Amino acid sequence: MPFREREAVRLGSGRGRRLPRAALVAVGVVLLAVAVVLWFRVAPEADVAITADLPGIGPRTVVTTVARAGGRGVGSIRVELIQGAESLLLEERPHRPPGPWSLGGAPVREAVVEIEVGSDSVPSLVEGEATVRVSVERPGTWLRRLPPTQAELSLPVRLRPPALDSAGVVATPTQSGSGVVRYRVGARATESGVEVGGYRFPGYPVPGGLVGERFALFGVPYDGADPSSFRLVARDELGNEARVSFLSEIEPLPLKSSTIRLTDAFMNRVVPAIMAQTPELADQGNLLDNYLMLNGDLRRMNAERLVELASGSASRQLWSGPFRQMRNTQVMDHFAARRQYLYDGRVVDTQDHLGFDLASRVQDDVPAANSGVVVFAEYFGIYGNSVILDHGYGLQTLYSHLSRMDVVVGQEVATGERLGRSGQTGMAGGDHLHFAVLLGGLPVNPLEWFDAKWIGDHVGTVLPLQGNG
Repeated sequence: MPFREREAVRLGSGRGRRLPRAALVAVGVVLLAVAVVLWFRVAPEADVAITADLPGIGPRTVVTTVARAGGRGVGSIRVELIQGAESLLLEERPHRPPGPWSLGGAPVREAVVEIEVGSDSVPSLVEGEATVRVSVERPGTWLRRLPPTQAELSLPVRLRPPALDSAGVVATPTQSGSGVVRYRVGARATESGVEVGGYRFPGYPVPGGLVGERFALFGVPYDGADPSSFRLVARDELGNEARVSFLSEIEPLPLKSSTIRLTDAFMNRVVPAIMAQTPELADQGNLLDNYLMLNGDLRRMNAERLVELASGSASRQLWSGPFRQMRNTQVMDHFAARRQYLYDGRVVDTQDHLGFDLASRVQDDVPAANSGVVVFAEYFGIYGNSVILDHGYGLQTLYSHLSRMDVVVGQEVATGERLGRSGQTGMAGGDHLHFAVLLGGLPVNPLEWFDAKWIGDHVGTVLPLQGNG
């Protein structure tokens, strides 16, 4: 073989031996990079916070977990309830974080888990203490698996209701009337009162009474006289509640009836004015349908607002003596009258009138029926310009259809002080005052509160009734 050919062979053979070394180095570099990524591309430790909406666990306590993490975010979340040697899985929330090689994806940076814990959902709970444990997985790699981040919240468990003893009603109430009940609660009770249907009548300490002695002024719905639907209720701060029946009978009082004849002239006067003040209501396309919407839907909205306003009633007595009817007035329509509305000779609606319509002279002075504080003074749906006085302990009075209002919210007024002038704003057929007495937002018969003897026999057993207002 010629020399040049042999040299070429040797040179070629040498290059063939050095190539594997370079490849190995490259592979080593790649493997090292992979190892670095797989070692360091784990998620940072999550920040986990656990809070509860109540200071312990009763029937229903909401526990909220918030987990936050950067990098690849949080992994799966596991929530357990631990009591003694028992552990109960409450919820497991899976999350799939981006892989260690992913440069994009959608990591979960923050996860919120809200769980209801209590005797209603965990029948095995016993009184004592329980711990909510949250475990948040940290996204790992093939080479590195990290323990989950854990956080715990220990809470007392109390499942017994507070003590509640009824001393009974002061006197048998009348349908659509008012009642008073006295009772006693234990030291753990944080709220108490009477409940019937959707109405709540809070209880208050009896002035000068013993520790735990309470009373509640309550109203009897005008459209029902079932004593078994009334309950005394006491709750503690965790929601444990005691419920006791206390009413054996209610004196029935049938609804009165009346008829309203609708005319286009009347509806053309009241409907546009009311709808201009309630832009949240949609135009129904014609005058009658708009009127029926106001008479039904808006009436119910106004009733709900009365209940809301009652929830802020003062926990003290702001009145004294019997309430006073507006002077020189004639009762045009009585309390608790079921009205039929006729249009073109046919019945188009039925609603209940829950107040006194009192007529005197046009734009007459409207006095406060008793002393109190103004809690409302503005346009009020079907009632037009209206003032509401709070007299304390859930008792309030409503003055509606006013042509003008002369008081402002927060103002203290004395019995007989002018609140405004009568008028025909809202859904009024003529100048008059719509007057209502309210308990817990429920309209009740005003005649009882005008009667000094009734007040003395019922309310006088728990509240001082000095003066004549």
